[in-house]
Amino acid sequence: MKENLIQQKTYAFALQIIFTTRQMQKNKEYVLSRQLLKSGTSIGANVEEAIGGQSGKDFLNKINIAYKEARETKFWLRLMKDSQTIDHKLSDELLNNIEEILRIIGAILRTTKSKLTN
Repeated sequence: MKENLIQQKTYAFALQIIFTTRQMQKNKEYVLSRQLLKSGTSIGANVEEAIGGQSGKDFLNKINIAYKEARETKFWLRLMKDSQTIDHKLSDELLNNIEEILRIIGAILRTTKSKLTN
């Protein structure tokens, strides 16, 4: 079965987050790295759950959770960038990626809500 765009993007993003948090842990940054790891990998997991949802409402619920996790991840990335916890170039790349993911999930949410109310 072929993966869709949001599956691909969230999986690739989760890998970036894993590699980033490993580096942070090498630098003895455990608390923030754990927060980022949990929220950053949860996005893709919730997208997968949404795709396997049993109904339109189930799909909407899971994709909404993915959106919230993406917002949380954006917060942690901004905090890490501004506190200089992670490299400026890397943080910009990750922030650009999470913004793209948020736009895609936001569009999915709008489309799904529209279909469910019609």
